[in-house]
Amino acid sequence: MTDTVPGGGHDHDFLGASHDANARRTLWVVLLTAVMMVGEIVAGYLTGSMALLADGFHMATHAGALGLAAIAYRYARTHRHDPRFSFGTGKVGDLTGFASALILGIFALGIAVESTMRLIDPVAVDFSAAALVAVIGLVVNIVSALLLMGEHHHHHDHHHGHDDHAHGHHAHHGADNNLKSAYFHVLADALTSVLAIAALLAGRYLGLGWMDPMMGIVGALVIARWSWSLMRDTAEVLLDTTDATIAATLRSRIDAAAGVRLTDLHVWRVGPDACAAIVEVEGAMSAADLRARLGDIRQLAHLTVAVR
Repeated sequence: MTDTVPGGGHDHDFLGASHDANARRTLWVVLLTAVMMVGEIVAGYLTGSMALLADGFHMATHAGALGLAAIAYRYARTHRHDPRFSFGTGKVGDLTGFASALILGIFALGIAVESTMRLIDPVAVDFSAAALVAVIGLVVNIVSALLLMGEHHHHHDHHHGHDDHAHGHHAHHGADNNLKSAYFHVLADALTSVLAIAALLAGRYLGLGWMDPMMGIVGALVIARWSWSLMRDTAEVLLDTTDATIAATLRSRIDAAAGVRLTDLHVWRVGPDACAAIVEVEGAMSAADLRARLGDIRQLAHLTVAVR
């Protein structure tokens, strides 16, 4: 027996309770980073500092990624009840995250190439002015990180008992992976700013002019690493990679039931800290009893069960 939902009398809103608050914090950080991005890029060109340009373009990609995230927050909220989206709009942020990761990788490549050219053919750099702008950029990064850290943590349990088809909103809210990615990206921005400051001070006081383009290359590597990490993580969600932790929990609970054998299992992400699962078993257990055994698993927001 397979569970069904009569008339589709429930929604598929898996955005999480922190969705709106995260969207507001993201907008504030976009504003901060956009202002500082323009300042650093202009200062980098005027002073000839590749490390400062690397930091500025890194902030540009960060502002762009957060801008896409802000749009995604709004789109996901606006269309969260749209029946065209079978499992809601909880993965819209992962789609924009993948796109921003691609853009970020392109910028990293450009910075690395330009910095290498500056190593081969050095240009004069106004170290003092560039260092001042980099310090201001670091302060902005710290403020942005504090804004993104101000995340609410609260729990919300909501259960729809539609025969044998369950929606258990047991999400541990505050685990918006898009916001976490933004937070770690801000930390990467801060690291790039520190590298720029170190390079500029070394050039100003130690005469190590080659340190500036070298730190530009290091900054490009940091950006590329973050780009690859984000691309990998978002691709896993977009391709419905199995959530190993929840899958293992489901298997262990089914194995603990006498006279029941697991025949099919699918677990995938449908939103921030929310997963869906399809479970099929053989044995002497009703679909309702199987749902009761599995339905209280945290993060399991949508459960479909079948007993053969």
